[in-house]
Amino acid sequence: MMWISDERIIRLAKEYGTPLYVYDEKTLRRSCRDMHDLLPNKNFRVSYSAKANSNVEIMKIIRDEDIDVDAMSPGEIYLQQLAGFTSEQIFFIPNNVSVDEMRCAIDRDIMVSVDSLSQLGMYGRINPGGSIAVRFNSSNGLGHHDKVVTAGKKTKFGIPITQVGEVKSLLEKYGLKIVGINQHLGSFVLTKEPYLDGAKELLEVSKQFSGLSVIDFGGGFGVPYKENDQRLDLAGLSLGLDEMLTEFLREYDNKSVMFRIEPGRYIPAECGILLGTVHSVKTNHDMEYIGTDIGFNVLMRPVLYDSYHAIHIAQSSNTVGQIKPRTVVGNICESGDIIAKGRELPQVNEGAIVVVQTVGAYGFSMSSNYNCRLRPAEVLISTDGTHRLIRRRETFEDLIGTFL
Repeated sequence: MMWISDERIIRLAKEYGTPLYVYDEKTLRRSCRDMHDLLPNKNFRVSYSAKANSNVEIMKIIRDEDIDVDAMSPGEIYLQQLAGFTSEQIFFIPNNVSVDEMRCAIDRDIMVSVDSLSQLGMYGRINPGGSIAVRFNSSNGLGHHDKVVTAGKKTKFGIPITQVGEVKSLLEKYGLKIVGINQHLGSFVLTKEPYLDGAKELLEVSKQFSGLSVIDFGGGFGVPYKENDQRLDLAGLSLGLDEMLTEFLREYDNKSVMFRIEPGRYIPAECGILLGTVHSVKTNHDMEYIGTDIGFNVLMRPVLYDSYHAIHIAQSSNTVGQIKPRTVVGNICESGDIIAKGRELPQVNEGAIVVVQTVGAYGFSMSSNYNCRLRPAEVLISTDGTHRLIRRRETFEDLIGTFL
């Protein structure tokens, strides 16, 4: 987790205003290297799932760490190419896309994965004879919340592994060459065993296709959001995968097949914090509320997933002691606009700076203009300790930029 002093937090808030996302380059690069070095003894690549944080400057750093990238939309492809990723470094893994969106990747020679028989048929009709990857749905999904489970019986993603025969029929019908298979079990994986079980299942599916170039096990690796959260045992995961892949390669016909993972959250999550200002302190019945400018238009995860983010109050003259349960809320006109409920926090006055931890992933990327609120600025603290603005704060003019 990144750390900067309260003194600097207050200075940044004063210089750039709040709400404000702040990222630390050193922490980001360290997380990139954790993933990049996971399987040093195998033909292995990492594809960053850019939906977690698509800021171009963040993606430039990730590319500089020799990591590839996943795209879920033409807009992500556009930003990724601005960040310097080549077509060979981008893997398009959409679902339920139009012909035009699929052509966007095909025309740029970007590898496409389809996750339904319907989309496989679409691809075959518009690009007969082409190369394709297929996303399969494993039998069990993972995740801290139903809304982040991306495999199993209750998900929209992937082709059930029982439909391998139908996949082969469509491949033959349109003269397609399957070059890769992939999966994604879910998000916030903190124990290695379920991930290894899912990888083993995908390898069994792989054996039903000869000559694959890519086998992608997905991502979903979690990071600690609470003090008592365990860290994912990367050394154990590496050892388990290495042994499994070594055994697989003894039998598989393409010894040079590329193994991939596609972490999103793990790479940027811990490098980011969110600063907000306290504008109101009130008591409704027995509950004390700390009212801030961090509405769920700025940070969606707590209201969407009941997600936990550690809260810190930057120490200044606006903090006055007496720690007790307090609820931190935003400025959106919704009862669910709660950042943290019943947290042990000191009493604060108006003007105090609230720090929300571990927001580098799915923070700004899920922000919106709900209530016509403006999306915040983003600042990067470079490895040399200097900081710079990497996204300006929106203005009222941005709200009307698409009106006719």
